[in-house]
Amino acid sequence: MGQIAFVFAGQGAQYPGMGQSLCGVSSAARAVFAQADALRPGTGAQCFSGTAEELAITENTQPCVWCVDLAAARALEEAGVSPAFAAGFSLGEVAALTFAGAFSDADGFRFVTRRAQAMQRAAQQSPGSMAAILKLSNETVEALCSRFDRVWPVNYNCPGQVSVAGESSQLADLCALVAENGGRAVPLKVSGGFHSPLMESAARELEPFLNELPLGAPKIPVYANCTAQPYDGEAKATLLAQVVRPVRWQETVEALAAAGVDTFIECGPGKTLSGLIKKTVREARVYRVEDEATLRETLAALS
Repeated sequence: MGQIAFVFAGQGAQYPGMGQSLCGVSSAARAVFAQADALRPGTGAQCFSGTAEELAITENTQPCVWCVDLAAARALEEAGVSPAFAAGFSLGEVAALTFAGAFSDADGFRFVTRRAQAMQRAAQQSPGSMAAILKLSNETVEALCSRFDRVWPVNYNCPGQVSVAGESSQLADLCALVAENGGRAVPLKVSGGFHSPLMESAARELEPFLNELPLGAPKIPVYANCTAQPYDGEAKATLLAQVVRPVRWQETVEALAAAGVDTFIECGPGKTLSGLIKKTVREARVYRVEDEATLRETLAALS
């Protein structure tokens, strides 16, 4: 076996009840939620018994998914599984940095909570929406977006899949162009145009808050969304840039594979990243942990 990477889920993977069964079998997972509830009372209850509508609100989504992400990784670690590398999709990058020790648990949670609030406010100030573009090359999607001044490619997910964000009227026109060029556009259920210039006010709001938090060097390499390379000495600038710049997930997965990773474990709700990884590095072994059942299945497979 080669190296293991933990990859942490992002927004959109949330669902009611997430994390509950994991806490039933892992004291390390329970500790993550206890810390979160001490800083933001009711976080555990939102994960375990909140409605889909409640969890879909950005201000709730991000801290809740962060908890499940980190709880899954800590449950694996508690069972003796340690990764050589880490990465996370969007908010999952904050969980990855926390797991790797760059943030303390408390500061990682404080940051993701403030990040959620800032991005929700930015979405209200500069409304936008997103769509996944399928069956077209990255270059074609970029060329189509270049015809508009308020639409951008924002998530390079895997071969043949790029998400775009922008003002809703221009995004609708782009989706029509996508169809004319043989592609398919799938609207995403999100509340804003994330990872685009529409989030610039969020990045400005977060800068002074982040500057007050200690952010050290991670104990293992954490690959950054906006560079597809490990975090370096400009960690805070990179983390702020991530809010307004594209997530280069395909490149990140390819870079991890080139570094020797052949086993990816998705930590957190859902299996979105697992699907993207399989489409990017077909020979990779891909597992996931989000609840008691998947924890047991993954541990059995690794043993």
